[in-house]
Amino acid sequence: MWKDWVRPFVRPLPQWSVVAVTPPQRAVVASLRWGKAAADVTTDHTVASLRPLTIATSLDAGPHPVLEYRDRTSGRLLGKLQLLRTATVSAEGSTLALYHVAAGGHRCLAWPLRPWNTWLQNRLMRNGNASPHSLMAPMATQQLMIAYLCPRPVVLVSVDAPGHHNLFPMDLIGPLGRSGLFTLALRSTNVSVPTMREQRRIALSCMPAAMKDAVYALSVHHKQPLADWTALPFPVRRSRTFGIPAVAAALRIRELDIVHSEEVGSHTLFVGRIVSEETLTQDAQLHHTAGFHQAWRRRRGMPFSEARSA
Repeated sequence: MWKDWVRPFVRPLPQWSVVAVTPPQRAVVASLRWGKAAADVTTDHTVASLRPLTIATSLDAGPHPVLEYRDRTSGRLLGKLQLLRTATVSAEGSTLALYHVAAGGHRCLAWPLRPWNTWLQNRLMRNGNASPHSLMAPMATQQLMIAYLCPRPVVLVSVDAPGHHNLFPMDLIGPLGRSGLFTLALRSTNVSVPTMREQRRIALSCMPAAMKDAVYALSVHHKQPLADWTALPFPVRRSRTFGIPAVAAALRIRELDIVHSEEVGSHTLFVGRIVSEETLTQDAQLHHTAGFHQAWRRRRGMPFSEARSA
């Protein structure tokens, strides 16, 4: 028992928790606040870049709003990000606002464990042993974890063109509800970026949590294209309109028509419209959330289900 009590004081919480959530997630509400105004942006904000850490939304919330995350059931504030508007993006008659993250904090851990856990995590990141977001400074990674208080779904992105086939995982994705647009922020070094900008058509496979290991194994294809669709360890099926190979065991398959793309810091922001959506089955989808968020929910007896491989 004493080991369970002392562990958080000598070892940091995991930065990320891999969880199984039935979409759409309804556990957390995100709100933008500026002046005396406020608006629900749970389905209207995404991460547009990691360096600098940038949030995209189709809501004009002024030059320096605050993005808050609250538990939907209790209304308790879980964390917030202070934003600074830096640019706008015009696409399909809509204007999207880009906000750099200036500061942030969370309330998922009590004092003094909160700053102590942050220090332990930052030390681990500086030693190069922890974060998959290696291009980010530790403080920016802490702010990114706050953005993941809203659990982020994981999809596999299919790219299919003459001489180039690929399938790789992403979670920097999501709708910008007021505009009807959908964005993906893909590191500009990804081998498929030029093809996606040229072809302007992709398919997104929403992945069951039970396929976690198969999804992560495809991370290698951020750097190298897929040799052939038959090389995959699972069957594919053609998407409804574009005929792009997608995962046959996916929960849903969305086709995206890319209407705009541009570099935003370290990433290329793809803006598109959903052309079709096929719901194939109902099940929990692979999601990522912050480790301190899962710890907060576990202490209250309502943790997300952990994603486990079949």
